[in-house]
Amino acid sequence: MALFGLFNKSTNNIGEMSFWGHIETLRKHIIRSVIVVAILTVVLFCFPEFLFDTIIFGPLNNNFLTYRGFCKLSHLLELEDQLCFGHYTFKLQSLGLADQFTSQMWIAFLGGLILGSPYLLWELWRFIRPALHEKEKKASTGFIAASSALFIIGVLFSYYIIVPLTINFLGNYQVSAMVENNFTMDSYISTVTTLTLASGLVFELPVIVYFLTKFGIVTPQFMRKYRKHAVVVILIVAAVITPSPDITSQLLVAFPLYFLYEASIFVSAYVIKQQLKLASK
Repeated sequence: MALFGLFNKSTNNIGEMSFWGHIETLRKHIIRSVIVVAILTVVLFCFPEFLFDTIIFGPLNNNFLTYRGFCKLSHLLELEDQLCFGHYTFKLQSLGLADQFTSQMWIAFLGGLILGSPYLLWELWRFIRPALHEKEKKASTGFIAASSALFIIGVLFSYYIIVPLTINFLGNYQVSAMVENNFTMDSYISTVTTLTLASGLVFELPVIVYFLTKFGIVTPQFMRKYRKHAVVVILIVAAVITPSPDITSQLLVAFPLYFLYEASIFVSAYVIKQQLKLASK
């Protein structure tokens, strides 16, 4: 509801601002955000070896952190080498004349977007802040930090857990020994970026639930009632994300998702509690 206050409150507390005044203010926030993302994109574009060899193609390295960690876990659980993986025989190829250049531009842009996400959220907060009451401002001070942290955690979780497990399954999957696995670079990059961004957004669940509860769409009672259903959905999502018969890898994905759901219930309950306090005053 506070968003509607943007059209009847001043951004400088001097007088009321017109509709077009708010549009002009929003335009300035957007321009600053675009400039920051553009600068980060250009910087990353200038370091293609780091961007691709170290980051994007990192999960194809046999010595990748995830593979070493899984192998140590396998020996710790006395499973021999069952969880040891990361040895790939497939090759990546570029088929289009401009594919490598456009891929470099796309990855640099995504990197700039991810690195600049805290600033983008800060600009969003600066635009919305004048429409909030003092109590709402205090209650929402952690919005930028929480949203940025959850998004970055989701990105890292995907990069170090979901992406290696997915590559391991799909990269070594064969319907016949007569078919050789040779993938296009675009296909590989699309898989990595889609999984990474999707995971970052999924980890924003507590923040999304916070606002849904604020608007009266979700309640902690509703989330507790459908907890069992959520567990089933989480297990299905984990099975799809890690299409492997290995239950250990599926649980490694399912546990963080379930933790997010429980954290969202806590957030929803906190919002309801704060609303009751304000209503009683």
